[in-house]
This record gives sequence, C-alpha cells and structure tokens, in this order.
Amino acid sequence: MAKYGVVLPAAGKSSRFRGFRQKKPFVELRKRPVWVRTAECFVDREDVAQTVLVVSPDDIEWFREKFRPNLAFMDVTVVEGGATRAESVKRGLAALNDEVDHIAVHDAARPLLTQEWVSRIFEAGVTHAAAIPGLKISSTVKRLAEDSTIAETVDRTSLVLAQTPQVFERTVLENAFKLCRDWKNATDEASVVEQSGHPVHVIDGWPMNIKITTQDDFRLAELFVDALPKPRGLGSLHPFADEQLR
Repeated sequence: MAKYGVVLPAAGKSSRFRGFRQKKPFVELRKRPVWVRTAECFVDREDVAQTVLVVSPDDIEWFREKFRPNLAFMDVTVVEGGATRAESVKRGLAALNDEVDHIAVHDAARPLLTQEWVSRIFEAGVTHAAAIPGLKISSTVKRLAEDSTIAETVDRTSLVLAQTPQVFERTVLENAFKLCRDWKNATDEASVVEQSGHPVHVIDGWPMNIKITTQDDFRLAELFVDALPKPRGLGSLHPFADEQLR
C-alpha cells in the first residue's frame, strides 16, 4: 500500500481575508479551527504516514501556544514556512520522513473534504504518478481587455479550475522542484511538475471543495459544512439513515 505524506501550506498572509482577527486557517469554522478540520481529513487515515502543517515564522510561536490542546491529540508535524507558497511547500517536503512514497499537497484553507474524495485523488496519484482534481467550468468565460471591456469569449470546453489535494509520486514532485526555473508562473504544485515535462492527470473535482480566501468564501463554507456527502453504508445502523444522507 502506498504511504502518503501530506503537506498543508498555512503560511500565507490572508491579505484578502478581511473582517477577522486571525488568518483564515486559524479562524473557527462552526466552532472548530479551519486547519483542524482540514488536517482531520488526513491524520487518521491508515495510508497517511505523516501530515505536515506549514506555518509562517511570524505565527509559529503563537500557533503552538494557541493550539496546544489540538496538537497534543493530533499527529501533526509543524514547520516554519517561507516567503512564498513554493518555499513553504519546499520546507514541508523537507520535513517528510523516509516512509513516504507519495505526496499530497492540500491548501490548509480547504477544509471541506470527504474521505471518499481523498481516496479518489490518492488512487489517481498512484495510477498516474501526478494527479489533481479539476472543477469543470459551467459559466461562459470572457477574456478582458485592459479597459475592462470584453476582448473575446473563451472556449471553456477543455478548461478546469485546479483544486487540491494535488498528489504526486515523491520522486516526481521532488525532482520537479529541483528543476523548476520559472517560479513566477508556478502557482501550484501541478504547474511545477508541468514545467518538468511530466504529465499531470486531472480527475473531476468537487464544487464544495472551496478554498477560503475572502469573507464571502467563509460564509459559504459555513453553509457547506452540513451539506457535505455523508458516508454510505449506514442504513443498517440507523433507521433514518436515508433521510440523513439527503
């Protein structure tokens, strides 16, 4: 069985997350911190050997004190991040132990996952050595000119919105980070791997797997918490399970 190391970047500045006293991974979403909800999607899985949370150097002492009770009961490795996402992920990769043979990088501010979705992308990562979830675009896409008028309508047929977890064979991702030269356009791990020449497979993503970036995203996440699909196979345990799953 493949052994996964999970890197959760949480070292960003949250500059667009206004109206809150804390950065987005540390805010409570329905009475539980966002990063805790995210980490819980991975830490108890038998196929996850290690979960690494990457926190800004400016926050790390406060983080360890603030969330000491959570860290006492969760098997999470906390490391200092860098000035950019890429640098933070690099530091997360460096903290992984030798048992890990596949790596999943997932935004700490994407707390709305199910175990079925995680299993699906993990399996794709093993099959293809590089895989991400991508959400198909249903709206018409417009490219704008500099004056904010429409320059053209873009064919959306082959376009997707990249999501995380992004899963890679360990050697594929580590080699891609060593080879990457265009860090400006390396906006996610898939783009780093793309530059190395390795193909990245895309599976269907999930509309509720949103990244909390703004206050509106957070309000939407509050609604989605109870709307996530429930595990199947509970019918024999509860007479009203079918109603609960709706």
